[in-house]
Amino acid sequence: MVNTAISVKDAVVSYREDVALRGVSLEVASGEFVGIIGPNGAGKTTILTIINGLGKLHSGQVRVLGKNVTSRNINFIRRRVGYVPQVEHIDPRMPISVREVVMIGRYGLLGLFRRPGKNDWKIVDEMLELVGMDHLARRPIGHLSGGEQQRVAIARCLAQEPELFLLDEPTAALDWKAQTEILELVRQIHDARKLTTLFITHDLGALPVTCDRVILMKDGLIWSEGFPVKLLSDANLSQLYDMPVSVVKKRRGENILV
Repeated sequence: MVNTAISVKDAVVSYREDVALRGVSLEVASGEFVGIIGPNGAGKTTILTIINGLGKLHSGQVRVLGKNVTSRNINFIRRRVGYVPQVEHIDPRMPISVREVVMIGRYGLLGLFRRPGKNDWKIVDEMLELVGMDHLARRPIGHLSGGEQQRVAIARCLAQEPELFLLDEPTAALDWKAQTEILELVRQIHDARKLTTLFITHDLGALPVTCDRVILMKDGLIWSEGFPVKLLSDANLSQLYDMPVSVVKKRRGENILV
């Protein structure tokens, strides 16, 4: 029997007059890599907020790792859910090193008033090596490129040793080369660490083609879902985005979207 890592049932979320989710239901199996794609305002990010306990349900239910997402269970859930946001502009004058930024990921486990020990720094260094940033560990975080900063954000997330890996538009504002490298890195990490991964994007070109499953969202609803090779067709994507979209084939049977 396949374990269910995430279960969302009939979730409704509204922000004042705007309804972000309209009775959404989905399940993600343990170890699955799921891409969620759709236009801006589709409700993709709201899915992540209700999974990590930062969003408020109007109605419905969310279970994560066998626990209902409630105030009683929120600490249990947040320790096990890692989150990577979009690249953010960081002031180059900020006096904090790459290594110190990654250590922030440990504080969810340590607590704010406990000092990190030798093992914590060891884990930080291992995560920096995993994302290829160990050679820049002492550099100020604001001196890095956008792609390098996103690698550090991923290392910070992994320093928490999560079971769930949530990524919200992690390649937004990056150039094509940096996007490609981040997408490859995310899949490598998913496989190596046996994580359950949700990857959110509105950018067709940033969707990892190696997803196990793709969910298409529109207007706060799950519009369709299935295997990428079948679901990501010209017809489906053109309807999703209300504009002509082409899927271009490339080697190894993968797709790129334009």
